[in-house]
Amino acid sequence: MHFKFTRLYTDASGESHFEDVATELGLVDFAPPAPPLNVSEYIAAERTAFLGGPSGWSGEWHVSSARNLFVVISGEWEIEASDGTTRSFTPNSVLLAEDTTGKGHRSRVISEEDSLALLVQLPD
Repeated sequence: MHFKFTRLYTDASGESHFEDVATELGLVDFAPPAPPLNVSEYIAAERTAFLGGPSGWSGEWHVSSARNLFVVISGEWEIEASDGTTRSFTPNSVLLAEDTTGKGHRSRVISEEDSLALLVQLPD
Protein backbone atom coordinates (compact mmCIF):
# COMPACT_ATOMS: atom_id res chain seq x y z
CA MET A 1 0.00 0.00 0.00
CA HIS A 2 1.19 3.54 -0.80
CA PHE A 3 0.32 6.96 0.58
CA LYS A 4 0.94 10.20 -1.34
CA PHE A 5 1.41 13.67 0.09
CA THR A 6 2.83 17.03 -1.01
CA ARG A 7 6.07 18.55 0.24
CA LEU A 8 6.75 22.32 0.18
CA TYR A 9 10.47 23.04 0.47
CA THR A 10 13.06 25.77 -0.11
CA ASP A 11 15.93 25.32 -2.56
CA ALA A 12 19.46 26.72 -2.20
CA SER A 13 18.45 30.02 -3.87
CA GLY A 14 15.56 30.60 -1.43
CA GLU A 15 12.72 29.69 -3.82
CA SER A 16 9.94 27.45 -2.56
CA HIS A 17 8.68 24.49 -4.62
CA PHE A 18 6.18 21.65 -4.36
CA GLU A 19 7.17 18.01 -4.62
CA ASP A 20 4.94 14.93 -4.72
CA VAL A 21 6.07 12.24 -2.29
CA ALA A 22 4.94 8.61 -2.06
CA THR A 23 5.63 6.50 0.99
CA GLU A 24 5.22 2.76 1.56
CA LEU A 25 2.89 1.37 4.17
CA GLY A 26 3.85 -2.08 5.37
CA LEU A 27 1.64 -4.72 6.94
CA VAL A 28 2.19 -4.65 10.72
CA ASP A 29 0.69 -6.37 13.75
CA PHE A 30 -0.35 -2.95 15.01
CA ALA A 31 -2.96 -3.84 17.65
CA PRO A 32 -3.03 -7.58 18.26
CA PRO A 33 -5.17 -9.57 18.36
CA ALA A 34 -6.80 -7.41 15.66
CA PRO A 35 -5.71 -8.28 12.10
CA PRO A 36 -2.57 -6.53 10.74
CA LEU A 37 -2.84 -3.00 9.33
CA ASN A 38 -0.76 -1.07 6.81
CA VAL A 39 1.46 1.41 8.66
CA SER A 40 4.13 3.85 7.47
CA GLU A 41 7.40 4.48 9.27
CA TYR A 42 6.87 6.70 12.30
CA ILE A 43 7.65 10.41 12.03
CA ALA A 44 8.87 12.11 15.21
CA ALA A 45 6.61 14.96 16.33
CA GLU A 46 7.08 17.75 18.87
CA ARG A 47 3.52 18.98 19.34
CA THR A 48 0.10 18.97 17.71
CA ALA A 49 -2.67 21.56 17.33
CA PHE A 50 -5.83 22.23 15.38
CA LEU A 51 -5.80 25.26 13.10
CA GLY A 52 -8.95 27.08 12.05
CA GLY A 53 -8.91 29.32 8.99
CA PRO A 54 -12.01 31.43 8.37
CA SER A 55 -13.43 31.53 4.85
CA GLY A 56 -11.67 34.26 2.89
CA TRP A 57 -8.57 34.31 5.12
CA SER A 58 -5.41 35.20 3.20
CA GLY A 59 -1.77 35.30 4.24
CA GLU A 60 0.75 37.11 2.05
CA TRP A 61 4.32 35.81 1.60
CA HIS A 62 5.56 34.07 4.73
CA VAL A 63 7.68 31.06 5.68
CA SER A 64 6.38 28.10 7.65
CA SER A 65 6.57 28.62 11.40
CA ALA A 66 8.34 25.24 11.70
CA ARG A 67 8.47 21.93 9.82
CA ASN A 68 4.79 21.06 9.89
CA LEU A 69 2.52 18.34 8.66
CA PHE A 70 -0.67 20.14 7.64
CA VAL A 71 -3.71 17.85 7.28
CA VAL A 72 -6.90 19.46 5.96
CA ILE A 73 -10.00 18.20 7.76
CA SER A 74 -12.59 20.58 6.27
CA GLY A 75 -12.64 23.48 3.84
CA GLU A 76 -10.13 24.15 1.08
CA TRP A 77 -6.78 25.93 1.02
CA GLU A 78 -4.83 27.33 -1.91
CA ILE A 79 -1.07 27.64 -1.46
CA GLU A 80 1.34 29.34 -3.86
CA ALA A 81 5.06 28.53 -3.83
CA SER A 82 7.48 31.33 -4.70
CA ASP A 83 8.21 29.61 -8.05
CA GLY A 84 4.62 30.55 -9.06
CA THR A 85 3.11 27.06 -8.69
CA THR A 86 -0.27 26.96 -6.96
CA ARG A 87 -1.92 23.90 -5.42
CA SER A 88 -5.24 23.33 -3.71
CA PHE A 89 -5.61 21.26 -0.54
CA THR A 90 -9.00 19.73 0.20
CA PRO A 91 -10.14 17.44 3.04
CA ASN A 92 -7.75 14.50 3.50
CA SER A 93 -4.90 16.38 1.77
CA VAL A 94 -1.55 16.29 3.55
CA LEU A 95 1.15 18.94 3.12
CA LEU A 96 4.64 18.66 4.60
CA ALA A 97 5.59 22.33 4.92
CA GLU A 98 9.36 22.67 5.20
CA ASP A 99 9.89 26.14 3.72
CA THR A 100 11.15 27.67 6.98
CA THR A 101 13.62 29.95 5.18
CA GLY A 102 13.70 31.86 1.90
CA LYS A 103 10.81 33.59 0.16
CA GLY A 104 8.14 31.33 1.63
CA HIS A 105 4.63 30.92 0.27
CA ARG A 106 1.20 32.57 0.13
CA SER A 107 -1.86 30.79 1.47
CA ARG A 108 -5.58 31.39 1.59
CA VAL A 109 -8.81 29.65 2.47
CA ILE A 110 -10.77 29.44 -0.79
CA SER A 111 -13.81 27.47 0.40
CA GLU A 112 -17.06 29.19 1.29
CA GLU A 113 -16.90 27.35 4.61
CA ASP A 114 -14.27 27.85 7.30
CA SER A 115 -11.40 25.40 7.24
CA LEU A 116 -10.13 23.12 9.99
CA ALA A 117 -6.71 21.49 9.78
CA LEU A 118 -4.56 19.31 12.00
CA LEU A 119 -1.08 20.76 12.46
CA VAL A 120 1.72 18.45 13.58
CA GLN A 121 4.97 20.26 14.33
CA LEU A 122 8.06 18.20 13.51
CA PRO A 123 11.62 18.53 14.86
CA ASP A 124 14.07 20.57 12.76
